[in-house]
Amino acid sequence: MRASQEFIKQLEELYQTYEQEVNLKMKEGLLEEKTAKTYLRHSGTFVRWCRNDFVPGVMKANK
Repeated sequence: MRASQEFIKQLEELYQTYEQEVNLKMKEGLLEEKTAKTYLRHSGTFVRWCRNDFVPGVMKANK
């Protein structure tokens, strides 16, 4: 794990708030669906990296 459990818990709570905000902006027409998905995918990947559940470049290195 790259970060403490306490930090991960706080980060996941903040991510949920961020996800809600991004989805709200999409529903309001301020973000296109494709853009919202990109925002969530990349931020979700960062959360996974903090949990030590993701390593950049591993998929490409295995090909």
